[in-house]
Formats: sequence, structure tokens, C-alpha cells
Amino acid sequence: MLVGITGTPGTGKTSVTELLESRTSYRVIHINELIKEEKLYSEVDNERDCVVADMDLVDRRVREMASTDDITILDSHLSHHLADSVIVLRTKPEVLRDRLQKRNYCTEKVEENLEAESLDIILCESVEWCDNVFEIDTTSQSVERTLDDIRNILEGLAKGREKELAERYRPGSVDWSEEFFG
Repeated sequence: MLVGITGTPGTGKTSVTELLESRTSYRVIHINELIKEEKLYSEVDNERDCVVADMDLVDRRVREMASTDDITILDSHLSHHLADSVIVLRTKPEVLRDRLQKRNYCTEKVEENLEAESLDIILCESVEWCDNVFEIDTTSQSVERTLDDIRNILEGLAKGREKELAERYRPGSVDWSEEFFG
């Protein structure tokens, strides 16, 4: 089973998946690294300082690497395009702005990501693409607390408790639109 940890850049995906990788036996594929290392992209977007992933190539490579007997975790803002189930990490835009600025993102890239977070873009795509979607607000919780939530979801998925999990981690329970646009 492929489980994506997705969300707007800066919501904590890589921090929590690195911790998950170090503390559990789950296989984690860091999609963004994989795309760059194996040149699984169709072009370089110099204006946005990123590459444009060839999702067919990425999908094929991920399926080759994934465990067939267990859960494989996919870390990326693109993972919801590949996974069966996803955990969407969310962060309040004002906190997200600080995180992205510390990464030295240009103003346009920061604003684009804040708008995406405020409009639930990744959450909406996840609901459209995936069987199971869970949402976690990472704004004020530690990476360890986020890891606890993720482990709870993974254990629930392994035991077939999707409905129980959906109640606690209901997609759409986080809404930043009033703060950003209000």
C-alpha cells in the first residue's frame, strides 16, 4: 500500500518522514529527491527554481521501489498523485510564510504557496485522487506530535479502520480561507 505524506511546501512533510524513517521500519521514498537524482523530469523551470516532474516516470519508478507486502510512505507535495491513501499536512499561512521565507523562497513563490494552502489545493486534489484522505494541522504541534498522529493513521490503515480514522482526521476540518482572504 502506498501512503502519501503530502501538503504545501513548508508544512513539515520531510521533517516528519525523516523522523518516521529513523524510528520505524516503514520504507520511505522521498519523491522530490528521487525526481532530481534520477532525472525523472521533463523540464527545468528556472523562473520558479524547480523541475517539472514526469509523473508517468515517477509513478513507474515508485512502484518498482515500493514494498509489495507492507506500507510504503511517499514524501512529497506530489505524493497524492501516486498514493492510495494520503495524509495531508496543513499549516496556518502566517506560520507557513515564515518557514518559506527562511528557505529563501522568492516573494512570488511564497505567495503562490500561501494561496495554495489557503485554497486547500492539495487537499482538494487528494480527495479527487485518493481512496482515503486524512488531514493534520501541524501549525502549533511538534514534529514528534505529528509523527504520533501519522503512526496512529498508519496503524489504523493496516488494521482496516479507515472510517474511525476519517472521523478524527476528517479532510476539510482545517480552513485558512478567512485568515488569508477575509
